[in-house]
Amino acid sequence: MRKPEVSEELARRVVASLRRAFDVDLDPSEALIAVSTRDGVDYQCNLAMSLGKRLGKPPREVAAGIVENLELDGIADQPEIAGPGFLNFVLRREWLEQRVAEQAEDDRLGVAEAEQPRRIALDYSSPNVAKEMHVGHVRSTVIGDAISRLMRFVGHEVLPHNHLGDWGTPFGMLIEHHLDEPSGDRSDLNAFYQAARRKFDADEAFATRSRERVVKLQGGDADTLAFWQELVDESTRHFNAAYRQLGITLTDDDIYGESFYNPYLGEVVDELEADGLTEISDGAVCVFPEGFSNREGDRLPLIVRKRDGGYGYAATDLATIRYWTAERGATDLLYVVGTPQAQHFAMIFSVARAAGWLDGVHAEHIGFGSILGADGKVMRTRAGETIKLASLLDEAVAQAAEIVAERSELSEEEQQEVARAVGIGAVKYADLSSDRERDYVFDWDRMLAKDGNTSVYLQYAHARIESILAKAGEPAGNAPVLLKEPAERALALTLLRFSEAISAATSAYAPHKLCTYLYDTAVTFSRFYEQCPVLTAETPELRASRVQLATLTSRTLVQGLALLGIEAPRRL
Repeated sequence: MRKPEVSEELARRVVASLRRAFDVDLDPSEALIAVSTRDGVDYQCNLAMSLGKRLGKPPREVAAGIVENLELDGIADQPEIAGPGFLNFVLRREWLEQRVAEQAEDDRLGVAEAEQPRRIALDYSSPNVAKEMHVGHVRSTVIGDAISRLMRFVGHEVLPHNHLGDWGTPFGMLIEHHLDEPSGDRSDLNAFYQAARRKFDADEAFATRSRERVVKLQGGDADTLAFWQELVDESTRHFNAAYRQLGITLTDDDIYGESFYNPYLGEVVDELEADGLTEISDGAVCVFPEGFSNREGDRLPLIVRKRDGGYGYAATDLATIRYWTAERGATDLLYVVGTPQAQHFAMIFSVARAAGWLDGVHAEHIGFGSILGADGKVMRTRAGETIKLASLLDEAVAQAAEIVAERSELSEEEQQEVARAVGIGAVKYADLSSDRERDYVFDWDRMLAKDGNTSVYLQYAHARIESILAKAGEPAGNAPVLLKEPAERALALTLLRFSEAISAATSAYAPHKLCTYLYDTAVTFSRFYEQCPVLTAETPELRASRVQLATLTSRTLVQGLALLGIEAPRRL
């Protein structure tokens, strides 16, 4: 049975002590155990501070009662009471050595699988058909894929769905443009779309035909559907090329475009009407969820069927919820979509709850900010155009190739492969290492830097460790871990916190928490290596122990980067 996280173990013992001392029952998650930033202290507990008022006692008296009844069984020394009532824990060396050795033997590096696995429907990436993916698609795609990897790693079932924009008015315009110019080049999707758009805006007759074509599309006209399918297939080839280059796990089986939900839209409206949730407003069927209003205080409508009988995003998103909960049994619905859509999702969730489609289901919009250029505005080309994702990734690999070639002893073929891993990793890590809710500035120099919190630094750190292990010759095996020096102890503590980092990243859907941990791990190893010679250690036992610590660090970096979708080459 896998051991609990260190903080969890301390929390259990603190709440047990609290029960004995004051007959107070708390869940271990309420114990307020945190990693300490103080030198010489490993963990801190602030529980006495919050309980003092509740118990009518000074916090230091509460802290003293906890300490007096605390059973640590060799995990740590009796905690020091500091300040107004903080408990400072220092883990015992022997216990640390044993736990690190156990983690080294664990193929999951101490990370437990969920006791109650969830079935998570995860919406991410979701580009539009007939348009190439651009820089604006990076965040949803990269963040969503990292969340998918993390959730699967901890034992949940993930049902990814790539909600392609593949239905609606623009397709009438695109089909008519093709009929006018059947021999036109569609390999450049953006150019094809823009030409159709210009014609739609300038030619009223063309616009009318386009609208009529939409009616035929929605009515199931065979010829119209055939060309629509060609557009979808061509676009999917473009998307898949980007996914392969980015190392994204989405497949064609994960495509659930807007068109997929088209047969369900009428049923959605019928159910809402039967439940008495709809009103007619300006000829449209609307739902007015409670608590949503505009600046003037007027109720905000969610239009589920337009005045002309057509359906928009709201109906499709409601059909999506209904499908994934009723037909696929999802326990969680997660949407990795930009923060500007927050109100839309809040209204959708409100209506879905009122309709009973979210009973017992957790639904959450995982929002994110924008990628900005050096000018602080949404990133574009110098000509003011949207940057194609393919061009961005090619540039990343090209710049990484220059870095790899500087001091590399690899063959030209190996350099190309490493440059791809470094360049793509840099783009993904720059995104994932930022708090997803904030905007961030895209900066080549910073993301490809060999120092600081970058994937390049982590990849170089891992390659350096692999070089050390190669020189060591023999694998660590089950060598005992010896923590005699402060730098050894600091590394051991950091390695044991891998599980805590995974928990933090998954509970908040926050990959940047894992990034921060991996960077801390690499920095801590660097200090360890400077202060604790591995290959020239004083004794064979100490050498074997340090090889063990180096091996565990390498495995931790590889596993952590893999959960972010980033490769860790063994040589750079």
